[in-house]
Amino acid sequence: MVDYNSKDWLHAIFSMHRGDTARKLGPTLLGMLVYCSAVAYFIIEYVHPGPESDLKNIAIMHSLLGFVISTLLVFRTNTAYDRWWEGRKAWGSLTNNSRNLAIKLAHILAEQAEDRLFFKAMIPNYAYALKNHLRGIAQPEEWEACPGFDPATVDPKRHQPNQIATRLFGKMDELYQRGVLRPEHLLVLNAEFQSFTDICGICERIHTTPIPYSYSSFLKKFVALYCLTLPIGYVLSLHYWVIPVVLIVFYVLTSLELIAEEIEDPFGTDDNDLPTDRMSANIRQAVKDLL
Repeated sequence: MVDYNSKDWLHAIFSMHRGDTARKLGPTLLGMLVYCSAVAYFIIEYVHPGPESDLKNIAIMHSLLGFVISTLLVFRTNTAYDRWWEGRKAWGSLTNNSRNLAIKLAHILAEQAEDRLFFKAMIPNYAYALKNHLRGIAQPEEWEACPGFDPATVDPKRHQPNQIATRLFGKMDELYQRGVLRPEHLLVLNAEFQSFTDICGICERIHTTPIPYSYSSFLKKFVALYCLTLPIGYVLSLHYWVIPVVLIVFYVLTSLELIAEEIEDPFGTDDNDLPTDRMSANIRQAVKDLL
């Protein structure tokens, strides 16, 4: 995720970062420049349309469709941002519940040094396991070893968060069998333990359920058709100025779709994705301080 000052307009306008849409759309914008130049040159130099040409009817069509396409893009962007924000809330809940669990265990396990070491390592390990699971990778070197847990015993081909959660629950059951945890302790701790798997389910739902293909495909075709016919409809009134005008319109419309595609799955490593690496590190530091 890009850290920035929202009040610094000059930096926002002139900076070019890795996730900037202008950088990603460079070849496409170049192709559109060539296309618009060819269309404008052919119509102006060879067709010589008169002021009453039927080509002006295309401009009328664009004025009618402009509102429709803007509404579709606003809906598309809002839907993608809702997914991004839901993912952020899920990771915020994971952070809070990890802290709450560490606070409760810090008092319950006041004299159990070895057990405190286990939870000090395993609660953050769950956050790292979830982060890597959502990215489809395995990084066992990020897990912290502790008494009762060896990172090498986790199978990277299986569901990593579930394997960590199983060990957490197994430790809690072991403490109950030893008499360290009383039944009332289990009631107090159960909500945090259960929330880990609930949060994992929320993130998996966002990650594995993209925008329906038909909707995404239709929007891309609509934007392409709209922009490809723009120079034909406005060349009579703008002449060669139609080239920069169409490029600006094309850049704005395609950038909105590109941004929506990037943030609708916010758990990767793109510039606009959630900083899950930093969040996992913050959870580890907070739990370490508490336990």
